[in-house]
Amino acid sequence: MAGASPAMTPENGSTSPDCAVAIVDDDASVRKALMRVLQASSYTVETFESAIEFLGSLNQHIPDCLIADLQMPSMGGLELRISLTRAGFEIPTIIISAHDEPGSRERCSAAGAAAYLLKPIQKKELIAAIKAATKVI
Repeated sequence: MAGASPAMTPENGSTSPDCAVAIVDDDASVRKALMRVLQASSYTVETFESAIEFLGSLNQHIPDCLIADLQMPSMGGLELRISLTRAGFEIPTIIISAHDEPGSRERCSAAGAAAYLLKPIQKKELIAAIKAATKVI
């Protein structure tokens, strides 16, 4: 289930960057909540319920930033990050998780994840992570 909304730009009243963010999470309520937060901050958002669905979308559009759940069926966020890197895609990736398991943060960082955030995610923390990942101040 992919959804998108046009981003507001500085020309039409937003001070947030024009940035496309993809959210990959198997939990529909998490996708919806994150999408609402980001759209309210003027980000363009696409949502995907699986890593496989997201990978299939890359021939049409590559996001500026990826938010992926660590634990999903078939392929989790860490595996997705590794797969993207191996395929030559350097998409800044933020891994999110409901469980702070020992070593998870370190494995994600070693795989090149820009950030590792624990659910529930605070809006300020999420926006700061996206800005840092995409080098927007």
